[in-house]
Amino acid sequence: MHRALDLVEIVAAAGGRLSIGEVATGSGLPVPTVHRLLRTLVDRGYMRQLASRQYALGFRFVPLGTTTAALVGTDAEAVLTGLVRALGESANVAVLSGDRAEYVAQVPSAHSMRLFTEVGRQVELHSTGVGKAMLAQLDDSQIDGIVRRAGLAARTEHTITDRQSLQEAITWVRERGHAMDEQEQELGVRCVAVGVPGDLPTRMAVSISGPLTRMSDEVIARAVPLLHAGAVQLASEIGAAH
Repeated sequence: MHRALDLVEIVAAAGGRLSIGEVATGSGLPVPTVHRLLRTLVDRGYMRQLASRQYALGFRFVPLGTTTAALVGTDAEAVLTGLVRALGESANVAVLSGDRAEYVAQVPSAHSMRLFTEVGRQVELHSTGVGKAMLAQLDDSQIDGIVRRAGLAARTEHTITDRQSLQEAITWVRERGHAMDEQEQELGVRCVAVGVPGDLPTRMAVSISGPLTRMSDEVIARAVPLLHAGAVQLASEIGAAH
């Protein structure tokens, strides 16, 4: 069971599809053993063998992922509500989903002009606060893999579009403990995010976002410690913190 789950995690970390040789290399197991384990996963619907002979994550994970996202959303609601009350701006939780960030919970601001992010929406990692907060929790080889597969598309004129600048931004996040989106995903929008700590099954981040006119440096300064406290609370509620 442990070895089969290891194979699932190896394929997921690589973006969702690998050849049997690549899976064997990543797991350190002999190819015949990997083949046997993969066949069991294929039979149960947790893996698919593609026409290219690569193995990809199976559709059996879709309802499980939906259920997990719903549970995260339930756990996050109180945390996000507290952030909105304290800061007045929309609060979000996102998880690492393949090579992208997926929003799984949001509590919107009470302002008439507010940001609304649809739960289930996926966005690039390099151009968002939640994305950069999660990238900062990965090692450089994992980041290289994501950049190689997903690229660094320009969403606005402020988006990071080269690997060196992304590395500098991630170093900034690691040193300061929070990530910023300075109109990099959408013009006129500013966001601050922190990663959720603990031994998580996937990386997560909590953020607040709002119009540039309201997201002042003073609001950001107040938000950072509240986001960290909310992230620790969320980690505790989902059983991720030690």
